[in-house]
Amino acid sequence: MARKTSIITIDNDDRDAGKKFEITEMSAEQAEAWAERALGAIGRSNLDIPEDVLTRGLAGIVIVGLKTFASIPWAELKPLLDEMFQCIALIPPASPNLRIKEPVLSTQIEEVKTRILLRDAVLELHLGFSIAGELSKLRAASLARLQDSQNTPTSQEGSE
Repeated sequence: MARKTSIITIDNDDRDAGKKFEITEMSAEQAEAWAERALGAIGRSNLDIPEDVLTRGLAGIVIVGLKTFASIPWAELKPLLDEMFQCIALIPPASPNLRIKEPVLSTQIEEVKTRILLRDAVLELHLGFSIAGELSKLRAASLARLQDSQNTPTSQEGSE
């Protein structure tokens, strides 16, 4: 069976608008090695994880993951981030069947948000869910709980 792929079209209104990228799944060996290095770096980060975050299921794992990645020393994090870009090929507009699998991506991507979007797409392809999507769900659930708590009537005892 072939590795999974997905095509990402940048639809932002910026310098990367309209660019297309193909994301290709890592080999099982590469993905396992990447995950082992990421988990090792996370383990060495000594991040204190609040107990309530652990009860949030997948959303909690996403939060922990983002906080943990932010606490990993740059010397360990950069190779992990760089390796994610090995899964990404630029689809040139003039030759949609040609895939560029060279480090030219660093010069072809002009916006930071495009790089973040592509990293999320790599993780989504490998994990089966989008970190951005999970954060959006978490944000919506938090807003709903906040609105519910503001709309809940409080009992007031009358003084007679």
